[in-house]
Amino acid sequence: MRLLARLGEVDAGQPGGFLPDRLSQWLSWTQSLALSSALDGAVAPLPEGAEPGEAVTEASLAAARAALVETLMDEPSWARARARAVSRAGAVEGELDSRIEYSAFRERYLMMQRSIQGTTGKLRGELRDQLAAASPELARLAEVDAVMEGALSPREQRLLGGVPAVLEARFEKARKAAAEAQGTSGVWIDLFVREMQDVLLAELDVRFQPLEGLLAALQSPSLVSHA
Repeated sequence: MRLLARLGEVDAGQPGGFLPDRLSQWLSWTQSLALSSALDGAVAPLPEGAEPGEAVTEASLAAARAALVETLMDEPSWARARARAVSRAGAVEGELDSRIEYSAFRERYLMMQRSIQGTTGKLRGELRDQLAAASPELARLAEVDAVMEGALSPREQRLLGGVPAVLEARFEKARKAAAEAQGTSGVWIDLFVREMQDVLLAELDVRFQPLEGLLAALQSPSLVSHA
């Protein structure tokens, strides 16, 4: 949020209110009931004959994260996006700063968002399966996490889905400034791509926080010992 506020040149302010109060504004009454049931109700047993999948470990989680970082930082991919942005505008070298289009960068950003969401969503489900099979306490945590993901994901998607528009405003301002300065080197584009990468890395951090929390619970001796 601080990064987006800086790029959008707005004051993010300080978060207000207590977390329970904020959650009460985000959850509908049906979602609140589902959360209460997950916290206080009986834990659903695992289906008979269910085969556990490949375990998610600290090493495999780190490997998945590293693979995503490598993909989103891949310079040839960003260079191709830049080339598409120039060609779509029908720009020539002398017109690069004034005519380059944002659409190719948006496409690259959205593709990376989908990749991050797909990978982390799959890992989160696998971690919940491991929790459900480990102990009653961890099975309850898995149910709570499933409810919370279902309740908060739409809001999260709306907020993260608005990021490309914030970046587009940043792009347009940088392009205008470069055009007024009569620059044709395209250095501003390199700086803008780096900003896009920084925002993607921040989103990656956000997406991995639940996974790291579930894995930490799975590794907790006090909870696993009840299995």
